[in-house]
Amino acid sequence: MMRQIARRVPVAYGAAIRQVHIEKRIEELGYKLPTVSAPKGNYVLTRRLNDNTVFTAGHLPLPPDGGDLITGKVGDDLTAEEGYEAAKHVAINMLASLKYELGDLDKIKGLVKVFGIVNCVDGFPNQPAVINGFSDTIVEILGDKGKHARSAIGTNALPLNVAVEVEAIFEVEE
Repeated sequence: MMRQIARRVPVAYGAAIRQVHIEKRIEELGYKLPTVSAPKGNYVLTRRLNDNTVFTAGHLPLPPDGGDLITGKVGDDLTAEEGYEAAKHVAINMLASLKYELGDLDKIKGLVKVFGIVNCVDGFPNQPAVINGFSDTIVEILGDKGKHARSAIGTNALPLNVAVEVEAIFEVEE
């Protein structure tokens, strides 16, 4: 019953119902989906489970222009703000992997869970602020579909000395 009411309310007020097109939103925000690179090891970037759940591998901060990975230890080589920017790149890279898996980003029903890891110095307390770069970018693009549960932790090293790594679980259309 609630679903029918929700659909009727905008029409009753003369507003058009429109579907959000995620790729158009990405473009409007000035982002560009990069070409998906092959994994750096013996794994896959995404794994679909039960037709409507996609698990991602850890994604890394590679700028969309194909530059070098963003490396270094937050709190020493990088500031928290630079870590935040690195995490934004991870979000765009992850969406590119999902586009490759799904064919259409509009098939994303929601982001369920995020696990973010920050390569940081001992005593660095702001891992959540760094991983906000990922979370803020995803919510900016997906809107309410991008709101998620999350963990953000720090570690003394990450593969290839990257600044951040993020993995996630998405609910998708079958």
